[in-house]
Amino acid sequence: MKAVLRRLAPMAVAITIGVAGPANAGVALPPVNLGDSTFQDGIAGPGWLFQHTLSAYHADTFRDADGRRGDAPPEVASVALLVQASYLSEHRVLGAYWGAEAIVPFVHARVKPATGPALHATGAGDVFISPLILQWPETTLAGRPFWQRINLNLTLPTGQHGRPARLDLGSNAWQFNPHYAFTWEASPAWEISGRLHYLRVGTHRGPGAGTGASSARAGDAVHLNAAISRSVTGHLRLGGAMYALAQVGDDRIDGVRQPGRERVLGVGPSLAWKRGRASFHATAYVETLAKDRSEGHRLSLRYAVGF
Repeated sequence: MKAVLRRLAPMAVAITIGVAGPANAGVALPPVNLGDSTFQDGIAGPGWLFQHTLSAYHADTFRDADGRRGDAPPEVASVALLVQASYLSEHRVLGAYWGAEAIVPFVHARVKPATGPALHATGAGDVFISPLILQWPETTLAGRPFWQRINLNLTLPTGQHGRPARLDLGSNAWQFNPHYAFTWEASPAWEISGRLHYLRVGTHRGPGAGTGASSARAGDAVHLNAAISRSVTGHLRLGGAMYALAQVGDDRIDGVRQPGRERVLGVGPSLAWKRGRASFHATAYVETLAKDRSEGHRLSLRYAVGF
């Protein structure tokens, strides 16, 4: 049982960034961004951007591979602070401003099984970096302003793992998670934004004592964020946001395919306040349609300032 719970640790970190991994599977999808980008996501320009995102998650429901509620699921709770620095140069590549970014997550996670003591961990998770961002300046789509961006994101296996009787804060595997982001201003008041990601995960060479395996690898996945908002005042926008994840490749343990693929949908209200180059975003999500993973509630608070 401890080996199973310890494999929830990447999930617990992931929850705070947007992913809730399976509660009784051998392999969990690693942390990705689900729901931490919302309104006007595709809009950016040359200069520095610093962001702090505070995420909180709680779940006491698990859905199996058929979407049925599992018996005696563990309770999962986590809080994370993501510290992000991004830079866009004034120079252009393929007509786009090029840049880079780094994100460091600091996490507190707790997993309480139906019976037995809880497992917990506090510390830094895996570091996210992007060696190349391409941000195209404003253009038009159907006669209305349109912005778009490509980000080639990598995750480094820097988080702690393999500690006895402790949750893992790292996935111990490299990850490639590029995304395409856009914003379309449908009218002077309304805008639609989205991100589409593809996740490719490397092989975990040390699944841990008690697993009986020498390697594990999570299957590929597609995930997206989307939002729609209306300007209420010169500084305030209100609307709704959603995220979705669908695993498209099989997990493998020692090279053997494993049954079950993760899926989840999160939806909820969102707001954004902006003044000058500073902005604050808040979104509350309720998860549904989960398969092979936990299902819960999540709150995302983000403050960003540009220079």
